[in-house]
Amino acid sequence: MSDEKNIAISGEKAYSYDDIDHPSTGSTSDAEVYHTKVNFIDRWATKLRAETKGIDMVTDEEKTEDSLWDAATMWLSANLVIATFSLGALGITVFQLAFGQAVLVCIFFTALGAFTVAYFSCFGPASGLRQMVLSRFLIGDITCRIFSFINVIACVGWGAVNIMASAQLLHIVNNGALPPWAGCLILVLCTIVVTFFGYHVIHIYEKWSWIPNLIVFIVIIVRFAMSGKFHSAGFEGGQTTAGNVLSFGGTIFGFATGWTTYASDYTVYQPRNANLTKIFFSIFLGLFLPLVFILILGAACATGIKSDARWAELYETNSVGGLVYAILVEDSLHGFGQFCCVILALSTVANNIPNMYSMSLSAQNFWSPLARIPRVAWTIAGNGATLAICIPAYYKFESVMENFMNLISYYLAIYESLMLSSHLIWHKGNFRAYPYERYLDKQAYPIGLAGTFGFCCGVAGVVIGMNQTWYSGVVAKQIGEFGGDIAFELAFAFAFIGFNATRYFELKYIR
Repeated sequence: MSDEKNIAISGEKAYSYDDIDHPSTGSTSDAEVYHTKVNFIDRWATKLRAETKGIDMVTDEEKTEDSLWDAATMWLSANLVIATFSLGALGITVFQLAFGQAVLVCIFFTALGAFTVAYFSCFGPASGLRQMVLSRFLIGDITCRIFSFINVIACVGWGAVNIMASAQLLHIVNNGALPPWAGCLILVLCTIVVTFFGYHVIHIYEKWSWIPNLIVFIVIIVRFAMSGKFHSAGFEGGQTTAGNVLSFGGTIFGFATGWTTYASDYTVYQPRNANLTKIFFSIFLGLFLPLVFILILGAACATGIKSDARWAELYETNSVGGLVYAILVEDSLHGFGQFCCVILALSTVANNIPNMYSMSLSAQNFWSPLARIPRVAWTIAGNGATLAICIPAYYKFESVMENFMNLISYYLAIYESLMLSSHLIWHKGNFRAYPYERYLDKQAYPIGLAGTFGFCCGVAGVVIGMNQTWYSGVVAKQIGEFGGDIAFELAFAFAFIGFNATRYFELKYIR
């Protein structure tokens, strides 16, 4: 191995000599930034006290965040948003479930999805590494690059879908005075401001941003209860209902577990000796409680569509924005209701912040030369891409965009299957069993052949198990009249079998 490729270890932080020359992922201190000749973007960011650290390891000296409340509110704010409300409504409007059935699906599949987010968050304190970087040790170099690439697409795509929904709500307020493109621009600019400053400012924002959102949701509860339009149909069994339960459950699971590929990004500044059990439960509850609360509220409010023609009309023309408008504005709170709609639309910022911040880290991890581009630059570029997509998508191909993002979300089950298999089976579940300080040394982690084979097996499971409007797999078609989506279940199982069947040979014959 040449001298240029040797790894220089200093304390608990590891660098390649190439990274020292281009330290866009270095510390935020002025001394270190100027000492390592960081480029002008990081110098500018440092003067504004923004975080300039990217995928580099967070050292013990930098691990100064120990608040469990901050860890929990990170996900409380990100999920107490209009997008969650919209998802809950689908159980009634699209999947035609009784309200009680929708409630049970929301509770069960949310708990299933939130588990992995909380579990992998425990890696942050122990490793000091971002989620995609520590994935190298569990699923290998090649495989984690595949997931990094998909993660970039997913972050930008979901950011665009979320913004379109909120822009719709902003547009309907005040009789369409604000054009949709302007609503998209406002939401993207707000996201840029917070994500630019990085980890600590993100946690400060998420620590408090849930409060106005909660107040608005309470107002919705009061106004909806006063309307008297709640209606709960009786439970119906059969294969068609089973298919709808599986499809709605898969959608809920994908939304809840969507943060798994970002999980440790938001706990890396927790001390290395942090109580992992407390971190797990604080994050699990911070994610589970707001999701279940808002999902059920969305389902309850959607039942009103069946009993009120005007509500049905507004929902048909303006989706969930029309439903919220019907509850808060028309024959209701009028001007104050419109103000509440604006607050609710802006809640999307809290949901998009993790997407845009983690997108930058995934981009840096995908290919080594990309790590030289500062996190701040990636954050701005990611938000720019989101804006470039969401404006034309709003007018031309919103449904195509949502269908594509539903397809992308299946990768989460594959990722979780591979990561849990590696950690629990091959590393005995020990969070501190990995040589984290060697994250730049490719000899310290697998190439990723077993992980890549498991990924391909998982994709096969998706193909035969998915049930979307534009395609239904051979297995999915067999469930009820409209099919049932079991893609994430089959993806998890197929990936599990493929990875574990080949991991032994990868260890034995390669390394």
